[in-house]
Amino acid sequence: MSTPVSDAPGPVEGADPAETPAEPAAAAPEEAQPQSAYDARRDLLRGIPDAMRGGVGGGVFGGVNHGISGGTFHGGITVNNLSPGGAAHASGEVPRATLTGLDQAFADEGSNFQELLGRLRKERVLVLTGPRSTGRRTAALMLLERLRTPSVHALDRSTTPEELADRLGGEKARGYVLCDPITARNQPLRDTHLLAARDKLDEQSFLVITAGPHTRLEGVAGHPWQPPGAEAVLRSSLRARVEDGEEVRRLMALPAVTDFLSRHPQLREAARFAGVLGRHSLPGSDASEIESFSLRALEQQVQEWLEDQDGILHLREKAFLVALAAFHKGPYALTAELSDLLFGLLQRTEDPGRPAAVPVFGTNPAKRLQLARAVRYPKEEQTEWGPVTQSMAAFQDDRAAAVLLREVWTGHPSARPALVGWLRLLAADGRSFVRTRAASTVAVLALHDLPSAMALVIEEWALSDRPWLRIGAVNALALAHVIGTPNIPRITDRWCADGTSHPRLRWAAIRVHGLIGDERPAETVEALRAAVRSLEADDDETPAEVAQSVELLLLSDARDEVLDELLRTRDDDRAAIDLALDGFLRACGHTEEDEPHGRPLVLDWYARAATARPESARGIAVLWRAALDRPGGRDDALDLLHGWVVAADRDRDTEWALAALLPALATSANERDRLSHLLRHGVHGEVPAVSERLLTVLPTH
Repeated sequence: MSTPVSDAPGPVEGADPAETPAEPAAAAPEEAQPQSAYDARRDLLRGIPDAMRGGVGGGVFGGVNHGISGGTFHGGITVNNLSPGGAAHASGEVPRATLTGLDQAFADEGSNFQELLGRLRKERVLVLTGPRSTGRRTAALMLLERLRTPSVHALDRSTTPEELADRLGGEKARGYVLCDPITARNQPLRDTHLLAARDKLDEQSFLVITAGPHTRLEGVAGHPWQPPGAEAVLRSSLRARVEDGEEVRRLMALPAVTDFLSRHPQLREAARFAGVLGRHSLPGSDASEIESFSLRALEQQVQEWLEDQDGILHLREKAFLVALAAFHKGPYALTAELSDLLFGLLQRTEDPGRPAAVPVFGTNPAKRLQLARAVRYPKEEQTEWGPVTQSMAAFQDDRAAAVLLREVWTGHPSARPALVGWLRLLAADGRSFVRTRAASTVAVLALHDLPSAMALVIEEWALSDRPWLRIGAVNALALAHVIGTPNIPRITDRWCADGTSHPRLRWAAIRVHGLIGDERPAETVEALRAAVRSLEADDDETPAEVAQSVELLLLSDARDEVLDELLRTRDDDRAAIDLALDGFLRACGHTEEDEPHGRPLVLDWYARAATARPESARGIAVLWRAALDRPGGRDDALDLLHGWVVAADRDRDTEWALAALLPALATSANERDRLSHLLRHGVHGEVPAVSERLLTVLPTH
């Protein structure tokens, strides 16, 4: 299924001004009645994340999917400040043992290390640029080590550009490394600072400075670091720990290693993983450490992003990370737009007196995606205006979205008010994709803290007088069930059966039954029967809602079992009979791809069931005959059947299927005469040419 970018433009709208920012959001035009269950399900299926799509069947939701891996953080991962990508804060001489160990494990395969080495030998001062966690620090140390400098001195990153030259000299033949110096807009690292530094170095001394995305440079031609691949780093680091070449090959061939490398790990993670693999080669080692390493490394990365002790990530970039988790594999521009909305809410929580200033043109998409370990790629999407190509954004590791949402919700509760307010705005947005992702995000939150998600979001939405929010609550509950959240059927059963429940909670429960009830057809049909029986006489909305849930169930993968349950309705249970017939006729109105005169889905079901499951074919005929014979509803049934005749006039396969069904609908003289009149006179005078051929299949007696 494809992802629509928007449904329709809506007026600018916010929620309560005291609780939401002034930034505008595209608001969905509210209607007197909620979107139909069928249309709401269609929008839901188009926009759900791939991780949830594994639980979606052909009709509604075809089973529970536990594919979203939340896990728990187990700790036990020690970050070596001298591992690839680590930051240096202290000043002093780097121990010789450290340099020797790095030299033994260093991999320059596929990198531009040799080119940089020649340039440093010639110029003696080198600025090495590149993103974080790409091994710039290790590369800088190895450049100095390969030049055979007797000692390497690490400078504190708080050294200002003006102080740089003064920190050099004093000893001959010395190497210096300064990692990611702290700079500012009014205090950049300039070319004049490098010239002064070079003047302080003797001919056997060298300086390497690493500069990250946030390092301010002026007049400085930095040299980009092209790192080796993670596989090369892993293999080289493993060889430094395991002497047996055959054992190294065996370890590199493990499925867990293949999976780890497929997730685009950072070089520092590859180096640490080598240590885990090295221990695995010893007798009596625990293989589970290898299996869990990848997820634990991802969890640590997420914690580093959110805690950010180095102050690298601005609050706005953290808001972008959360938005990217919600809109993973969605349009980049949409993600960036809505992340600024979240930033405003987070800023209000963090510092209410400070307005959330958003630079209009100051954001570099490539840099922010690089920091988020994400990629941007073009993809053609189907929209209501036809196919369009959009620029999408996604984490390199698909698990990052769920892990990040879990960590924000359970590890940083101070962010909850802003997150809840943001999701409420998204749930009322004018774009179905945005509304669906709001619901899927709430589903992930519910997986990890159901009581809080219910109290702060789902119940509030379900009780709202705004239809889009109520539909959002329905979708959130259904998706929460799909990804393995416990107790969702219990919640909906209670809302549906409890006479004291608010009517809107009962409405939501009935809708959820239509989305997930195919897993337990007998219980769901009985719950819907009980709901329709208990309705008060003046409640004219809920019976239609119950019928819409039956409609979805009859279009689901469990259609045969649902049909069997409907056919077991007692003859004296008028409310249950009407429920079955209303839901059945609603299902009969849908066609393949929702084409106006496409092949009817229920007719296609009948044609296949005639040979594969005859009892279902007989059941479809039984419901049709009952619908055509029902006082007060016969005209609607005849109109639907006429629509099938029109579809048969346009498609030969549909004609054959209808020709097989009609004799089963004419088991009495009255039924035969009714069908004959329909085929001869049509509806509103429209008599398709196929009607004459279909008349020939009706029994003569």
